[in-house]
Amino acid sequence: MSDSIIHPSAIIDAEVEIGEGVRIGPGCVIRGKVKLGAGCELLNHVTIEGPTEIGVENIFHTGAVIGGRTQDLKYAGEPTYLKIGDHNNFREYVTVNRATIKGASTIIGSHGNFLAYSHIAHDCIVGDHVIFSNNGTLAGHVTMGDHAILGGLTAVHQFCRIGDHVITGGCSKIVQDIPPYMIADGNPAKVRAVNSEGLRRRGFDDESIRTVKKAFKKLYRKDLNKSDAIAALRELPDESGFIAKLIEFVNTSERGIH
Repeated sequence: MSDSIIHPSAIIDAEVEIGEGVRIGPGCVIRGKVKLGAGCELLNHVTIEGPTEIGVENIFHTGAVIGGRTQDLKYAGEPTYLKIGDHNNFREYVTVNRATIKGASTIIGSHGNFLAYSHIAHDCIVGDHVIFSNNGTLAGHVTMGDHAILGGLTAVHQFCRIGDHVITGGCSKIVQDIPPYMIADGNPAKVRAVNSEGLRRRGFDDESIRTVKKAFKKLYRKDLNKSDAIAALRELPDESGFIAKLIEFVNTSERGIH
């Protein structure tokens, strides 16, 4: 851990592995089997518990608690894990729990921005380039796709899935799956429209966005049942593969879609 800067008030277990250039501020506690990648920064009073593996260049702000024991009452102390990618920003008092199931992992990708008081529960899988607004909360076993945005105070029920490029409105209650590319809002939430601006910012061309809008109308405006809606989606042009991803998501939904 050469070139690392560790404040003398930090408490770090002997089994912790610290990469090059890590900065650990005052009052931080790192305990258990933790691997902290190069260039990470813990500002102050951050707690990281293991077994946890953290990639490079992650920033943890005041009061974040990362890798804490699952809050699932079924948990009986089995070895479980947390794995975090690279270049994430965990703001004040963010909490991320390890998994519940023996040998399983809670997984967070890379380039995420997790704002104050957001929470990721046990056994969640979170993709790359996500944004959690303040107090965004995932219950256990939630899957969240790439480039998804969770609005402030949004709560997601356990076992739900949030597709790629989804955005939810503030204070939304998510109790079913949200297909890729959509905007969902409300309590309980409803899919309101296509996330056109988000898709445009991610490099979708106008023709692809028009195709996704046609898919939205077939799913939500044509009053079709699931099998008929999927059949209608298959009729759309899909050189980009976006519709195939949408079909696969809807077809494999166990909780149903908003």
